[in-house]
This record gives sequence, structure tokens and C-alpha cells, in this order.
Amino acid sequence: MAAPTAAPTTSTSVKPRLSFWQIWNMSFGFLGIQFGFALQNANVSRIFETLGGTEIALYWLAAPLTGLLVQPIIGYLSDRTWSPRWGRRRPFFLVGAILASIALLVMPNVTALWMAVGMLWIMDSSINISMEPFRALVGDLLPSEQRTTGFAAQTFFIGVGAVVASSLPWVFTNVFHVANTAPAGEIPPSVRYSFIIGGIVFFLAVLWTVLRTKEYPPENIAEFEAEKARSAGFANGFRESFMGIFEMPKTMRQLAVVQFFSWLALFSMWIYTTPAITSHIYHTSDTTSKLYNEGADWVGICFAVYNGVSALAALLLPAIARATSRRFTHMLCLTAGGLGLISMYFIQDPKLLLLSMVGVGVAWASILSVPYAMLAGALPSNKMGYYMGVFNFFIVIPQVVAGLILGFFTKHLFHNESILTLVLGGVSMIISGLLTLRVNDADDINLPVQEPAETLGYDALAPANPQV
Repeated sequence: MAAPTAAPTTSTSVKPRLSFWQIWNMSFGFLGIQFGFALQNANVSRIFETLGGTEIALYWLAAPLTGLLVQPIIGYLSDRTWSPRWGRRRPFFLVGAILASIALLVMPNVTALWMAVGMLWIMDSSINISMEPFRALVGDLLPSEQRTTGFAAQTFFIGVGAVVASSLPWVFTNVFHVANTAPAGEIPPSVRYSFIIGGIVFFLAVLWTVLRTKEYPPENIAEFEAEKARSAGFANGFRESFMGIFEMPKTMRQLAVVQFFSWLALFSMWIYTTPAITSHIYHTSDTTSKLYNEGADWVGICFAVYNGVSALAALLLPAIARATSRRFTHMLCLTAGGLGLISMYFIQDPKLLLLSMVGVGVAWASILSVPYAMLAGALPSNKMGYYMGVFNFFIVIPQVVAGLILGFFTKHLFHNESILTLVLGGVSMIISGLLTLRVNDADDINLPVQEPAETLGYDALAPANPQV
């Protein structure tokens, strides 16, 4: 690895291009963050069912409600933080990593449903504390022509972290012969060990970024301190954070609608894939049975596959964008993901689910990068963390909606056939793809030829003339 990046001395208005290893170091922490999210997404519904929970979507409400509060506040506060030793975003990385790692260690050892719901609340809040400033760090450190490279690097680590984390219960059972079943009301050892590994990896990966990355100081310290003094106070930060939803740039408003439908689809998948596959394909809902736990382990493999596909697909998106446009690229990818979710209804062989996950992985790669590429140039640099936090509303709001309505749909409209909830998610993802075509992203209509990227070859998606 390269030596720690030297403290930048240039003005924040003129940012130098960073090397491969500098971008690697600043993005590496996302591997740990996604380790936590992947374990949460693939296993929390399983934990809820094991502890006797039936209203799974409702229990998941704990996560988005905390994200709705945490992300904009953390973004606001990190914009107004500066330490010569620790920088602006890194203190939040570290605090979130410590809390999230502890939560990951505790989660698989809970003994009651209310404890699991409460721990999801703590775990999701802690992960959000670390994650939100990572998005803002790209805008802080990279020049405009490298920003999408930064998002692509994050997407790569998201894919790698999720592949490993999602596979862990299956690996422990099939490679190390750790039991994946347990008495009623107890979480299997394979899941417990996976969360222990996740807690360790989360902390160490984020610590790597904290120690190996330096941040730019505010361009004018006096102005920075004066602005911080004018906007001091938690209440003021809370108010400004939530007023930001009414002050979004036009492109951001249009992308918000796209984000709503695409993330509604994702949350339907994360919440209901385990009950859908175990009941529709493995034909059991007995959480103590070997068959149920085989199906639940296979869900982890499916999630590993779509994340692995996303890591590779992220590298192909620039070529598609150059040949068409960013809007068409995102629409195409979301349609593939929607069809992947819908196809699961027609499958009875678990192995064929991996084909469905290819479509989902292509969509996931685009969701993690293309909207940010369209948005990157529309945000003022001194409010990068703030607006990234506000943009997160349109990840959180669909999860709240999912928690409120999907349980009702599944129980009363679909007669507890969770697989139909995944079909609904597929339709929502296709709708989001069609809505992408109305986004006002003029810069992607005639993308200029870009020089080869120094890092991951992703700069073709960066806006040439950012639209405000």
C-alpha cells in the first residue's frame, strides 16, 4: 500500500487529481460499511422470524426512521467540523465504526424480538453515521473529472464487501461445518460467527481510511468559523437539514422520484427474499428446520452474486453511457433489475435464482453510481455533506413506505405469498427506470471524449459542464 497521503496544501478551489492508491485508501472504508449492511440485509429478517416475528416489514421501520434523522444531521455537522489532526469527515467515520461494530457483535446474541428490533435501530444508526460522510468525502477531495471515479471505487468496495459478508453463513456451514440450525428461538451459530467477523472487518476497514487519508482544510478558516458560529446549535442544524428538501436543485428533485421507486424495490427484496424463497421454493416456514435454514443460507449466496455482478457491471457502465446517455443507461439497468425480481416468481430450482440476481446486480451497480454522477456537479462544495444527507431522504422515505404498506399487501392482498411482494418490487424498479428518462441531465446527451482514467476507468460518467 502507498504511504499515508500527505496533508494537502492547495486551495480547495483547485483540487489536484489523486492517484489510484489515494482513491483506494479513501474508499476502502466502504468495504467495512457494506460488510455491516450486507449482514443486516441478508440476515435480519431471518433473525426476526427465528425469534417469532411475523410483522417483518413493520420491524424494519426502525432502520429508515433512524436514517431519516441521522444522515442529514451528520452531513450538516460534518460540513461544520474541522480538526487539523482528524479533518472534517473522519471523526464521524470513526465514531460510527465503533458503534456499528459493537452493534454487529451484539445483534446475533439477542434473545427476544424486541431486543432484535432495538438493535437494528442502533446498528442502522451507527452505520449511517459512518456512511453519509463517505459520500461527501468524494466531493471534498476529488476534482470534478474524478468524482465519478470516486463513486465507482466505492461501488467496487461495496460489491466486494457484500459478496463476502452475504456468503459468510453459507461458508461457515459448508466449508467449516458450523451448524446452521438451532433450537426454537435461538440464532444459528453460523449467523452468530458471521456477525462477529463483520464487526471486526467493519472497524478495521474504516480505521484504514481514517489513518491513511488526509482532508483539505477550509479554504478560508476565518469565514468557516464565522459561518459555523452563525449556524451553531443542534436545533438550528435540525431545522436547516430538513428545510433542505424544499431547496433542492432541479436535477436533484427529479432524481428524488427515481430514487423513491428504485429503493422501494430494493427494500421489498431485502425484507422479503428470505420468506419468499423459503416458502415459494423450499416450501417451508419452519425456522427450526434444516430445509428452511438451507434456503436462508442460499439467500445469502444470491445476495453475494448480485453484489459481485454489481462490482463488475460498474466498470462497464461508462461505455454504455458514452454510446447512449446516462439516463438511458440507468433506465436499462433498472429494467434489468426489475425483470430479475419478477422472474423469481417463475423459478423452482434455487440455482436459477442466480440468473435473476444478475439483473438485480446490474441495477444495483447503476443505483450506486449513476444518480450520483448526474447529481455531483449540482451541489455547492460548502454544503456537500448537507445535500448528500438530504438526498438520502429518498432512500429512507421508500423504506418507511415499505415498512408501512408491504406488510399489509403481503398479508391481505397476496395472502402471505411473499414472492408476490418481490414481483411488486420488480414493477416498482421498472417504473423508476422509465422515470429516469425525464431527469434534466443535459450534460449526458453529448458526452465528450474523456482521457483514460487513472483509476477504474469510470470518468466517462462525470459531468463535463456541471449543471446547477
